[in-house]
Amino acid sequence: MNPPSNPTRRDFLKTSGALALASTIIIPEHVRAADLAKDKIKVGFIGCGGRGTGAASQTLQADSNVELWAMGDVFRDKIDSSLQVLKAQFEQQPDKLNVAEERKFDGLDAYQKVINSGVDVVLLTTSPGFRPLHIKAAVDAGKHVFCEKPMATDATGVRSVIESAKKAKEKNLALVDGFVWRWTKANQEAYRRIHAGEIGDILAIYSSYYTGAVDRYPKWNRTNTKTDLEWMIRRWYYHTWLGGDHIVEQAVHSLDKMLWTMKDVPPERVVCTGGRQTRPNDPPGEYGNIYDHFSAEFHWESGVKGYHFTRQMGSCYNANTDTVIGSKGTYEGESGSKRHVFLRTENPWRYKAPEGLKDDGYLTEHQEMYASIRSGRPINTGDRFTKTTMMAIMARMSAYSGKEVTWDRAMNSKEDLFPKNMTWDMKLPVAPVAMPGSTELI
Repeated sequence: MNPPSNPTRRDFLKTSGALALASTIIIPEHVRAADLAKDKIKVGFIGCGGRGTGAASQTLQADSNVELWAMGDVFRDKIDSSLQVLKAQFEQQPDKLNVAEERKFDGLDAYQKVINSGVDVVLLTTSPGFRPLHIKAAVDAGKHVFCEKPMATDATGVRSVIESAKKAKEKNLALVDGFVWRWTKANQEAYRRIHAGEIGDILAIYSSYYTGAVDRYPKWNRTNTKTDLEWMIRRWYYHTWLGGDHIVEQAVHSLDKMLWTMKDVPPERVVCTGGRQTRPNDPPGEYGNIYDHFSAEFHWESGVKGYHFTRQMGSCYNANTDTVIGSKGTYEGESGSKRHVFLRTENPWRYKAPEGLKDDGYLTEHQEMYASIRSGRPINTGDRFTKTTMMAIMARMSAYSGKEVTWDRAMNSKEDLFPKNMTWDMKLPVAPVAMPGSTELI
């Protein structure tokens, strides 16, 4: 995961263009590429939590000739509970599940054992801090990859994933993301119209991601975990090195749509504020070091500004909205609903789903991945998902430090949160909660 030397925003855009061009080139390097046009595809599942189990279910529904071949997680109980759920879901299709006992792998090296078990596709759904390492290992081994968002928790990880995305292109491997709203027909139609100029020139973008503060791991604490590392991974959401903070792990969906509005041209700079107002600090460390609110102001070279607000607090107003203000009208969208409308335009529009269409982006992202693999033209979305991940990380960097952060400064950050030489019994203290004005911008 050594970073390339000093990439700039212009270098990033130039590389992105090269990646987009490379997506049209077929290089039949993957040894099973021809067979995968018709053969049964073996799937390896790495990271067997709730979202991962959902992704595994969706991948098994997405193609008629796939089977779950191997499972891996750092904890064996996660594998067992996930498989139990999948068996219940696929009771009428037991051939979809072919996970022999010797292909259930637990421990810190479980990911590599799954990759080496003879699979064709790997699902990467662990906590995000592990994502760069796992993407690299899968691509190096010549595997097609579905990876949940986000793809890293720091700039060092993003640079690693950029290199892996390039290598996946060279090897003609699928590399598909879990930014689910990109895969829904409603959003695709709305953003197609925005890009076609139906609301005029983009002037400003607003998004919100206001949710409650759910205690995600009520049964895990320092009394029933043996080591620092086990405790942190069991409660991964609350630790920045594992989850990236909630603007990176959750609200990144909203930033992805903001970037989509701008045709995936990254912002020039950001100023972000945030803090930790309601998360419990007792018992010490149980709720890690993440914030509970952020407010970001992104600036593009074109003059467009993007405003994003996110909060995780109980008993408060909740909303998940997107607004794009143009010179000729306004778009308003709301995730998880059919509210995709243009207001105050010469030609008002509201999205209407075709009769019988189940607009399920969680399923579509897998369907399109397998169709691309079968066709010999695998999808690679690495260009855009690395930009979105970096956009969220640069906002967190700004909030934690209290500084304005440019894209180039963020991309060249030396911050590297992932522990080195990881072992179960290593000492791993909880990093202090960031204090703007005092926390260093690395």
